[in-house]
This record gives sequence, structure tokens and C-alpha cells, in this order.
Amino acid sequence: MLTLGVILEAVTNRSAGTYDALPLAHRVITDAVIDSRLSIPGCLFVALPGEKVDGHQFVEDAFRRGAAVALIEKEIPGWITVDVRGESLDPEFLPPADPRTPLHLCLLVKNSLKAMQHIAGVWRARLSNVRVIGITGSVGKSTTKELTANVLAVRYTTLANESNLNNEIGLPLTLLKVTEAHRRVVLEMGFYVPGDIAFLCGIAKPQVGVLTMIGPVHLERAGSLEAIVNGKAELVEALPADGTAILNNDDARVRSLASRTKARVFTYGLDPESDLWSDRIEGLGLEGVSFDMHYAGETLHIHLPLLGQHSVHTAMRASAVGLTEGLNWQEIIDGLLTPATQLRLVAVTGPGNSLLIDDTYNASPDSMIAALNLLAELDGRKVAVLGDMLELGEFAETGHRMVGARAVGVVDLLVAVGEKARWIAEEAHSQGLSSAQITCFGTAADALEFLTNKIGEGDVVLMKGSRALKLDEIVMALEVPE
Repeated sequence: MLTLGVILEAVTNRSAGTYDALPLAHRVITDAVIDSRLSIPGCLFVALPGEKVDGHQFVEDAFRRGAAVALIEKEIPGWITVDVRGESLDPEFLPPADPRTPLHLCLLVKNSLKAMQHIAGVWRARLSNVRVIGITGSVGKSTTKELTANVLAVRYTTLANESNLNNEIGLPLTLLKVTEAHRRVVLEMGFYVPGDIAFLCGIAKPQVGVLTMIGPVHLERAGSLEAIVNGKAELVEALPADGTAILNNDDARVRSLASRTKARVFTYGLDPESDLWSDRIEGLGLEGVSFDMHYAGETLHIHLPLLGQHSVHTAMRASAVGLTEGLNWQEIIDGLLTPATQLRLVAVTGPGNSLLIDDTYNASPDSMIAALNLLAELDGRKVAVLGDMLELGEFAETGHRMVGARAVGVVDLLVAVGEKARWIAEEAHSQGLSSAQITCFGTAADALEFLTNKIGEGDVVLMKGSRALKLDEIVMALEVPE
């Protein structure tokens, strides 16, 4: 378990065991949080300053809820504070070591975020029995992370970052939750600008890297598609020579990264030249997907409860990690079929026994087209409520028009929400949808008012767009409890 001694060694840049003589150093740190409301007895609270909310205002609340230690960069009167900004520590200032005594200790550092990141890196370096799997890509990171963790958990004690804790704050927080009992850690790694993933790898030290696909997501921030490719490449470039880079052989940009790693390359895809490949794919609508998966002369027929044919690639990624980490096929299949899998895309009942497909977590041209492909597999009148896809930069119009073109031949009614989504509508109209089949709205609230009386028995309604469009509020308003 993470202890106060490890934290003290990290923030003072001392070697392991420096403070072992201090009984207080053996206090176990039960968790690490940046939200005081999530504090539990014995945890570390990291006070992060912000433009709107300053974590230092909530140190007292964190201690009241049981936090043992707080990382601060501003002095807070009333609490025992040890100043480690000069990389020194005077034991005389430490509070009593009686384990029955609540410990409310503030460690004053130069920068609380950087201190947390450094502590996470030091702690990860000491977990010699833990192997880290890093996952990145423009689409499919989260579902790949979840399914991979489920597969590995069949044999190993496994931890994965929760929700979208995949950045310079969330990833260190996840590593601080790792214990000596864990054997595998699955980390989704987010990317906005070049250098992000290299920084995360510097903390996490992954031995396995998984690339899903590379597209123009966050192009506006990254600056160019080339910058996105280079940013994603940072994961495979960080892998050790005895590591493994698991690459999507169906994506030319991902495939090109094979030359940029010293690790072993393992490919997956629909191409029989891949190390792991699939064919005979059949989308079964809400019943999932079936396909044959091939590896090393073996063929497995698989039926998974994952929605959409694009889920085959997700299953192959998780399987590839399982194979790399020594699992047998039965363990891998058990992991793929675990009911604990959390999908971004879910189906709920709507008005008049209609079906609402909720895929409102986020959106890119590739994921939007994949969702429309799923809609095409389902029976009934098909309604697509599609919102803006943000941060596409110069690819914005092209990306939206690609989606509009795919909607033709799939949807019976297209509802576009947002300024950029009008490109979807325009392209769909130019490709064959009539004006009567297309409606545009500026906000989710306006779209909800329209949809309330427009959907009913036999309708299948897809909701998808960037989170800022708040299409999830339409789903919540229309969902009928079972």
C-alpha cells in the first residue's frame, strides 16, 4: 500500500527507506482525491488551485471526512504544516505517531499538481510486479480500456482508470490507487497536443501500448493531422524493447507507427496478414455481433453482446492484450463475456415503446458513422438525432458532410442539432434525403420539444453528438422507466 513515507520521500527527492525510522511514515494512504467530497479515512487530498474553484478552500472539508494528508501550495492556518518546498523535512515538526490519533497533516509544496504527478511516478517505479497497459487512439479508447480490463481480470488483480480520468490529473490519481496486490493496470491515455502522451508515459511506464485508430479528433487543438499522428506515436515510442505495441492493421496511420517503436509489434484487423484477424462478421442489432477470430492457425467463433460491427475491433484489441499477457482462449472469452462491461452506447425505452440508442458520450466522424451503421442493422423507422462534432478544426465541414452522406439510405428522419450539424443536414439533402425528412435545431431543448410528439411505436432513435450539445438531456427526458 502507498504510505506517508513514500509520499515524503517523493516530495523531498529522497531515496527509498529514508524515513522508515519514523513510525508515522508507515501510515497507509488509502486513496488519493482532488474532490474533498470523495475523501475517505486515511486518504490523500490534493488541493489544486483553479480559475473558478480553489481546492485549498476544501482542505478542512477533506479532513472532516477523514483525509489524513493534504498536498497544498498555499499555507492554511490551523493545520499542522510541514514545508517541503526546500526539499527538506524536520522530523520534529511531525505530529504524534499514535495510529489511533487522526492525522491531519498538510505538506506545503511548490506546485501541488506536479507534486502529485511526481509521487505517482515514484510509486509506480516501486511496483515491480505491476505491468501497465496504455491505450490511446482517436476513437474507442474507453470501451477498449474497459473490455481489456475485464479480460485481464479473469487471471490478474487488475485496475483501470475510471470514467475519463485519462489526463495529467486523472492518470496520476489512478496510479496512486494501485497496491502491491495488483498485477495489471490498464490506462487510457488522452491526447490534446503533442507531448501529452509522452508525459503520461513518463509517469506510468507502460510495457504494452494499444493504438485504436487515428483520425481528426481534437484537430483544432493539435493543429494538424500530422501532429495527431506524432502525438499518438508517443505511446509506442515510450515502450521498452521487451514491450509490445498492439497496432490496428486496418488503419494506415496506425500501421505506419510500427517503425517508430523498439517494442515487438502485434497487429490486429480484418486483413488476414494481421497477427490476429477476424472475418464472417454479422451484426445482430441489439443481440450483439458474431464473428470468427483467427490466431496462430486457430479459429474461434464468437458471439458477443457488444453493439455494432465496429465492436469487433474492440474485442480484438482486448484479446490481443490477453494473448500478450499470457491468457488462454477460455480466459479471454470469459473476459469478453463478463457482464461488468460498461458500454458507452446503451439502449433504453422511449415514448410509445420506441427504442432510444444513447451514444451521447462523444462524437467524431468515425464513431458517428459506426453508430449509423448500427442503426442500419435495426428494424423499424429510423430516426437519427445528430449534433455538432467539436474540435475538428479544418476538417470540420468535411467530417460533418461525411456523416450526412452516410445517413442517406439509413435514416427515415434526420434531426440535426447545432450550428455545425447543419452541414450534416445539407449533405444528406444533396445526397437524396427530402426536405420533409430533415429538421434542424439550434439546441437540444428545441429538438426535444420537436421529438416529444414525433416518435412512437416501432421507432428506433439514435442520439449522438459531442457532449457540449447535451443530447443526453433528450435521452433522459424521453426515457420511459421500465
